[in-house]
Amino acid sequence: MAPSATPSEQGSARIGPHPSYIEIAKPYILQSRIQSCLSSIQMSDAKEDAVRLQGVSWIDAVRRALSLPIRTFNTAVIYYHKFRLLHADNEYNWADASAAALFTACKIEDTLKKSREILCASWNLKVGPGEALSSDDPRFDIHSKQIIGLERLMLESAGFDFRNRYPQKVMVKLARALKFDRNNEGRTAWNLSVDLYRTFAPLKQNTPTLAIACLELAARLHERDPEALVDNGVCRYAKWGTSRGEIMEETLLDLLDLYTHNRSATSIGPLYPLETFINIRIILNMEASKLSLPRFAPYASETPSTTTSPATPAALNGLKTRNGIDTTGPNTPATPGTISPSQPDANANGVRGQSGTVRFMLDAARARDEREQVEKYYKVEEEEYEIEVPNDKAEDPDRDRRRDKKEKVAKSYWQKLRERKRARAESKGKSDDEDTLNTDVLSPSSSSLDLATLEIPRESTIDLPGAHQVHPDRRELLAFPASRPANNAKAATPVRAPGSDSGDVLSAHQVDA
Repeated sequence: MAPSATPSEQGSARIGPHPSYIEIAKPYILQSRIQSCLSSIQMSDAKEDAVRLQGVSWIDAVRRALSLPIRTFNTAVIYYHKFRLLHADNEYNWADASAAALFTACKIEDTLKKSREILCASWNLKVGPGEALSSDDPRFDIHSKQIIGLERLMLESAGFDFRNRYPQKVMVKLARALKFDRNNEGRTAWNLSVDLYRTFAPLKQNTPTLAIACLELAARLHERDPEALVDNGVCRYAKWGTSRGEIMEETLLDLLDLYTHNRSATSIGPLYPLETFINIRIILNMEASKLSLPRFAPYASETPSTTTSPATPAALNGLKTRNGIDTTGPNTPATPGTISPSQPDANANGVRGQSGTVRFMLDAARARDEREQVEKYYKVEEEEYEIEVPNDKAEDPDRDRRRDKKEKVAKSYWQKLRERKRARAESKGKSDDEDTLNTDVLSPSSSSLDLATLEIPRESTIDLPGAHQVHPDRRELLAFPASRPANNAKAATPVRAPGSDSGDVLSAHQVDA
């Protein structure tokens, strides 16, 4: 009932507050959802039948002992059924759940009874008059606290939905309109309405459907013509918002399955032979085959797995494994709200209560609109762009410009170096061959050069053969070693860099460093 998937359950970290969980109350639960819930809590067929019949019988007996009205019984059984759909049988005792359901129903229906009074009535039903206890006996203290603790789970299982159905009121009015005998057909119809709550039919159908189904079965048991009840007169289906399939398949057949398999646990079953219920069932099966009515109504979101033809009545109305339930029918996917809290990975109350607030709402449309508005702020939007990147390095104009600039600067440097060498050689009256000049210039370690200075452009990087590059930000003069002076000759004075306060001399060795 809670959302199967939230942003906090995903791998990404949440930004901002948790949007909370919204649980919508479900006044009607169809057969496929009931099957899914029972399968998720691993409830066996025999165990489910036993727990269901024992719990409803306990509620009915204690209700009669406390003289509570029938509406309290109806509400208590509905809460008991919804509680069992969400909690496995190993989490509670069926007697405690029955007492908690009756205790909750007494508050809702304004027929207040203390938990001690309910436990005391149950105790006195099991013992004789001499062993009867009062409600203030200390032995009920611990048990009373357990029932009060289960009350919250009862309300959560029902989604805090206090809208309940009472088919007996409509059934009595229709019985009077049909002129049923109060002591014969009328009393039988009343007992049928009580036995109807031993099945899951009250969870699936509305009030008029339950009332008309009980009246029709009572008429058939008393061998009265049921044609007056089948979409005729005061029981016209369009007037009450029901259909033949809902009355016959979902309600009447559930009752007949109960009387066929568990006659002793009902009020009407022991009063009639088994053949009577089987004959009525055969008649209804033939009618369902003729009208091609499905055994159970599916949800609008469900797609039938197979198409059943009218020629196969056994597939439609055969005996079912659990109270007329066809286990091969399509089931709705299990949701966090339909799984038992005993399972840590699918705990309805545990998972949703760890990181966010659980809010219960009755209006499904309002909850859906609110969820759509909240999801806008948690939606991750992504955009993709495709950009073509050239892979050919020869087509890079910036790289070509840098390479041309370096070549131009290097060429200018060597040209100026040659001119200075030639001018110094001519001033000394020495004429060297051009090849020798080129060889001396290309060798930085040559000793035939005198001290020479050269100013390097600031924005350039010079590639010197056999030496390191000169940083372009150092706009300084470079001094190269000249030839060794002759004997008794004064060494050439090195040229200092202009603007240098320390008087440091820049030599080729410093350039290499």
